[in-house]
Amino acid sequence: MEAMSYLDLHQKFAADIDAETENTLERLGPAAGELRNAVAGLLRHQKFKYPLSVLPLLVHGAETGASGPAVPLAVVHDLWWTSACYLDDVADGNSSIVASGAMSADEALLASVVTGHVLPIHVLRSLPVPEPIRGALTDEALACAAAAAEGQLVDLRGDAVGAAPESVLDAYRGKSSAPFGMITAMAAILAEADTDRTGLWRHFGSVFGVLWQLFNDQEDMLSDRNEDLLNGTVTYLLACALDGGSPAPAERILALHADARESTAARCELAGLLRAPANLDRYGRELAAFRDEAHGVLTELDGDTEYVPVLRQLVDRSSRLLL
Repeated sequence: MEAMSYLDLHQKFAADIDAETENTLERLGPAAGELRNAVAGLLRHQKFKYPLSVLPLLVHGAETGASGPAVPLAVVHDLWWTSACYLDDVADGNSSIVASGAMSADEALLASVVTGHVLPIHVLRSLPVPEPIRGALTDEALACAAAAAEGQLVDLRGDAVGAAPESVLDAYRGKSSAPFGMITAMAAILAEADTDRTGLWRHFGSVFGVLWQLFNDQEDMLSDRNEDLLNGTVTYLLACALDGGSPAPAERILALHADARESTAARCELAGLLRAPANLDRYGRELAAFRDEAHGVLTELDGDTEYVPVLRQLVDRSSRLLL
């Protein structure tokens, strides 16, 4: 029998996730027609290339052998990231949903706040579970909101001058690790895992979140967008180059980083320096270290043999050196 992939699992539950999303929008009530339409528009606009909403399904399956009960958490994941991605676009000065005329900037901003913070609580409060479990799930959502906001603020205020690999990882652990740690811990809580196992699942999600951010950084460089270079984002790859990974001195890298917002030539030169063999070797070693850590946590958890291999596949896919 061919092993299941995360895409197989998503296809199996996609209709259920869509139906649960519609139910969630209905919970806004009959008097919230405009708001419901705005949120629905934001959800239609934000399409994810990789359906990582399967993560809570996989974790719940690894704990219990059944993934279906975690469908509402898959919705929480999609809602959270829809909002986060929109707010990230706004911070970067790139809001295509507004540019298209689908809604105004104020409407989209309001919809994103409701999508990422109000609706997930609606989902969690509607779950038919004992109150202690519902409370623990809500606590995860609140803790994630604070940690992710802190990480995003660090990222927004990031200054390439003085940036170090560890300081960039600290920001990643907030803006990316926190939401992944939240959703994997939620799935464990819903599965009634004990405190120690829930902590391990949170740890797994946090490590996976760093891996996914590093993967995303690479994809941006491989695309025609080059949003990180255009926006002056301080990425881990840039921090490694400043820390001696590039043949160019730090002063040259900083000058190119400052000019890259406006200059195609500066972006091209900087991209080449970031891809220097020594820098990529270091980056590859870090990817491997996080990959090994994630696999180590999964080994310690030793969950259901149908679902854990899929999680391992996701880890391996996310930890490839693409540049």
